[in-house]
Amino acid sequence: MNESNDTNANAGNNGARMQSVDQIIKPRWLIPIDDDATVLENHAVAIAGERIAAVDSCAAIDARYRTANTITITLADHALMPGFINAHTHAPMTLLRGYADDLPLMEWLAEHIWPAESKWVDAEYVEVGADLALAEMIRGGTTCFNDMYFFPDIVAARAEAAGMRACVGMIVLDAPTVWAQDADEYIGKGLELMDAVRHSPLITTAFAPHAPYTVSDQPLERIRTLADELECGVHTHVHETAREVEESIERHGMRPLQRLEQLGLLGPRLVAVHLTQLLPDEIDLVVERGVKVAHCPQSNLKLASGICPVARLTAAGASVAIGTDGASSNNDLDMLSEMQTASLLAKGASGNPAALPAHAALRAATMGGAEALGLAHLTGAIAAGKQADLAAIDLSAPATQPLYHPLSQIAYSAARDQVTDVWVGGRRLLENRRLTTLDEAEIVRRAAEWSRRIAGNS
Repeated sequence: MNESNDTNANAGNNGARMQSVDQIIKPRWLIPIDDDATVLENHAVAIAGERIAAVDSCAAIDARYRTANTITITLADHALMPGFINAHTHAPMTLLRGYADDLPLMEWLAEHIWPAESKWVDAEYVEVGADLALAEMIRGGTTCFNDMYFFPDIVAARAEAAGMRACVGMIVLDAPTVWAQDADEYIGKGLELMDAVRHSPLITTAFAPHAPYTVSDQPLERIRTLADELECGVHTHVHETAREVEESIERHGMRPLQRLEQLGLLGPRLVAVHLTQLLPDEIDLVVERGVKVAHCPQSNLKLASGICPVARLTAAGASVAIGTDGASSNNDLDMLSEMQTASLLAKGASGNPAALPAHAALRAATMGGAEALGLAHLTGAIAAGKQADLAAIDLSAPATQPLYHPLSQIAYSAARDQVTDVWVGGRRLLENRRLTTLDEAEIVRRAAEWSRRIAGNS
C-alpha cells in the first residue's frame, strides 16, 4: 500500500483546468457493482469531501483531479468495492455471543435470550455491545447496518461517533421491556428518535415491529399509517420458522404474510427478514408488492429455522439483501462469510450451481442492502455522486491465489482479515487494518467486564 501527497501534481498538464479533490484511490481492481459484473483495471476513484467525484482511468483522474493537496492511495494488490451493507442485525447482542448455542429459535429466545436481556440490558450494556459490533463490522468491511434493538438512541449515537452509516430501528413490541412499557410508548420514543436524527448525515430510522407474533394488529396498523405519512421504512422478522406460521394460523386464521397484507404493510418500504417459510403464491406476493427480503442464512442454519428460497425469489424478480442477524445467533457479524454462505446455500437448496452467482451475491451484500434501506441514491455502488463508502480487500494472500477472477475470489475465498481499509463518507475508519475512530483495546476490555458479570450472575 502506498500513500502520498504529490507536490508536483500539476506539472505537465499544459494548463488543463484541474478540479481539487481530497483523495484518489488507485486499486489493482475496482468493482463498481453494476448490472454487468464489471471489474475495472487501471482505474481510480476521486473523492471530494464525502462523495465520489469521479471514477475513471488512472490517467484521466490524474490529469483532471490530482492537485498538490490530494492524498493518493495506491492499493497494488487490492480490490476496491462498495462497503458491505448488513441488512439486518441486533448490534448490542454481541455481548450475548455464545451465551446460548445449539437450540431451536423459540427455546433459544424464550428460555435464554429474553430472560438474559430482561436481567442485563440497560444503557451501558447497549453502548458497550454496540461499540463491539461497530469495531467488528468495520474491520470486516461493513460500512452500513440495519439495526433492531432496545435503546436505539444509543446505537445511533455510537454509530455516528464511530463515523458509520446506520438505519436504526424504532423497535415496537406489545410486551414491556426496559426500553418501553407498551406499544404506544415504543412508538412515541421511536418518533422522538426520528426527530432527533433527522439532520444526521449518517443515521436514518425505520419502524421495527419485532415480529407479527410479538406485535398485535392495532400497533401494526398505526405503524402502517405513520410509515405512509412519514415515508419511513418498516423492518420486521416474518416467516422465520414453521412454528411461527402454524401459531399464526391457530391464532389469526391466516399465515403471517397474509396478515401483514391485510394490515396494509406489504410494500416497497417493508424489509422482511428471514422468509424461510414461503409458498409459491407468497413468493409472487412478495415480488408484486415490492417487498425487500433480508436473507440471514447463517442464523437460519444455526437455529435450524429453515432456508429462504433465494433462488426462486431472485428468479421471480425479488430484491434480496443479506444480513448477519445478531452475534448471539450467528455468531459473528462477518458479511464476507455471510455472503459466501448465501451463495452456496442458494445453490445447494435449489440444485442449481448457477443460483446466486458471485456478482449477484456481491450485489445483494451491497446494493441490495442499499435498496432495502432506501439508501440506493447514496451508497451501495462506486459511482460519481454517491457517498464514498468503500472497502479495500487485499487479494494477495495465499487463500486468494492464484487469482483468475476477482469477483469469484471475493465471493468464495476471501476472509474478513483481508479487509485492510474502509471509508464511510470519505472518512477512513480502517487504515491498514487499524481502526481510526474506535479504541479497540478499550472496547474489548469493557466487553470482557460484561462477560464476567453475565457469566458470574446468570
